[in-house]
Amino acid sequence: MAAEEIVSVYRNYSGDIISFQTSQGRIISYRKALLEAVDEKISGVLLLEPENGNILFDHTIFEDLPSYY
Repeated sequence: MAAEEIVSVYRNYSGDIISFQTSQGRIISYRKALLEAVDEKISGVLLLEPENGNILFDHTIFEDLPSYY
């Protein structure tokens, strides 16, 4: 089974990303998407690991995706 990709982002009133829609139509939370990206179930994302050890998404890849508020 091919890995899903993120196709759109959902933002809160402040503009922060709170969830994603995948190529399979699933709406998943930021945290779940991050865990699935680490497990390579979601492809096409860039992960950053700052010095504190917390893995994060590189948000620049989401700038061109449709956003919903």
